Amino acid sequence: MTIHHLPNLAVEALALPDPSRLGAGTAPHPPRILILYGSLRPQSFSRKLALEAERLLRHFGAETRVFDPHDLPVLDSVGADHPKVRQLREWSEWSEGQVWVSPERHGTVTGVFKNQIDWLPLESGSVRPTQGRTLAVMQVCGGSQSFNVVNTLRVLGRWMRMVVIPNQSSVPKAWQEFDDDGRMKPSSYYDRVVDVVEELVKFTLMVRGRSDYLTDRYSERKGDLVARALAASSGAVEAPVAPVVNSASTRQDRTCCTVACC
Repeated sequence: MTIHHLPNLAVEALALPDPSRLGAGTAPHPPRILILYGSLRPQSFSRKLALEAERLLRHFGAETRVFDPHDLPVLDSVGADHPKVRQLREWSEWSEGQVWVSPERHGTVTGVFKNQIDWLPLESGSVRPTQGRTLAVMQVCGGSQSFNVVNTLRVLGRWMRMVVIPNQSSVPKAWQEFDDDGRMKPSSYYDRVVDVVEELVKFTLMVRGRSDYLTDRYSERKGDLVARALAASSGAVEAPVAPVVNSASTRQDRTCCTVACC
């Protein structure tokens, strides 16, 4: 099929997939994984599951950081320069993959967990703290097994432009699944946690180093071309308009929630 069969395309903004940029690669450091959990309780089972995932991640060769949600203010009650907010955003930018673990509260994620996600903007200047990073989702249940939380976390992950891996973990009656030392007992649920962690590491190794290319979008390249053409026609810039190629890392986000509008 020739380009003439696609009259609505802006040819200058079109970039065909480049297989050479998707080959196996190496990085000088272990995969960097950030872990978030959603409870402030002293005996938080989401924290216990997060720490169990951290042990497994380290076994698989990853470098990890677990964010403590204590003292993180409610969204917009303080400025973004608050130390806990800065730490959360800096750790998200540091990460190449993330693990999200939340209890189920009233059929969905807890406010403690959602507050952490709400503090992570889709973009901050030229940086997108979550885009292109891999994500594994897990939940703990006080009663019978449910998938409400992992389903919600998948929606959040997609909205944050993350690569959500296929596998997931839901631990029912979590109070039965951990011993007095906070370690997860052997069970099929533990085996699933191992599956999730192993898969996350594999996906992170595959995606990292090329996430900017994987998330580079035709619609945004086209928008850049239009913006540059308008700027040139108004005399705001003197340089000629040139095709935009793989500029995802420097482009301003154009979704409605890039500013505090809600």
